[in-house]
Amino acid sequence: MSKVISRISAVGILLSLAGCATPQQPRHEAVEAPVSVETQQKAQESLRTPVIKTYKRKVAIGRFSNETIYGKGLLRDADLDPLGKQASDILAADLVRSGRFLVFERPDLAKLAREQQISGSGDLVGVDALILGSVSEFGRTTEGTTGFLSSTKLQKAKAKVNIRLVDPKTGHAFYSTTGAGEATTESGEVAGFGSKAEFDATLNDKAIRAAIGNLMDSLIGTLEDRPWETYVLSIEGENVLIGGGASQGLRVGDRLAAIQKGKQVRNPQTGFMIDLPGKEIARLQVVSFFGKSETDEGTVCQVISGSMAGIQLGSISVSEIREGR
Repeated sequence: MSKVISRISAVGILLSLAGCATPQQPRHEAVEAPVSVETQQKAQESLRTPVIKTYKRKVAIGRFSNETIYGKGLLRDADLDPLGKQASDILAADLVRSGRFLVFERPDLAKLAREQQISGSGDLVGVDALILGSVSEFGRTTEGTTGFLSSTKLQKAKAKVNIRLVDPKTGHAFYSTTGAGEATTESGEVAGFGSKAEFDATLNDKAIRAAIGNLMDSLIGTLEDRPWETYVLSIEGENVLIGGGASQGLRVGDRLAAIQKGKQVRNPQTGFMIDLPGKEIARLQVVSFFGKSETDEGTVCQVISGSMAGIQLGSISVSEIREGR
């Protein structure tokens, strides 16, 4: 009995020593910052990169052709070229998905004008830039290896897409770029087990999508570098009505510059008509919108500085104020 008691006492001593050896957890106490929360938030906001407001440009996708021999046949209609249509559809979808442009279709202006004449609808919407393009290179390869009990199969598609931006007013191609991409799929089997891949038609889409994705950043940057502008529709009392509205990114309170255009002269060096630099005559502020869609929308502005009195409306353009750029 005494041995049991002594053992229990020994265990108790060991437990007490272990408890003494356990380090005490430090106590953390909240300490008030030397400045208020509001001041901290303002300081953080001042460090952020300022957001530059950009209005949506209107772009149209015109002819997009297949300049390769892939997919062409004697019995195939030229208007049903699948490779060119794939590239055009992917580009249009990417531009719309970006949320930074108003995208219009111009695959065939003659057909579009004929359809509008039949339906009695209005004129085509003018755009800031026309996109023309082509699939200049496309190819597919299939590679494989075969062993005693195993085999592999690698399918690969490569594409190269060329794009040009054209000024619809002059027909001048002011920018071009090229994007390349590829897509692969691989299958294999060992001793009769595994996957046996048939012809993968989706590789065409994936390769073209990769090629277009390769050039999207430079394309978007070039389009947004071109100045956004619109025109005065009418002056009604204190209100100045201009084309374009909320779908292009305008918001109530935005400020715009009214510019009196310079003279238009022909440049002997290039043969193009060019506009001499204009001058700002007034600042406008957006107060409301009208219209139902991007084809008939407009904006109501008021003059907050300067004057537009006595100046022909046709000689005035309205542009964004690109401060910080």
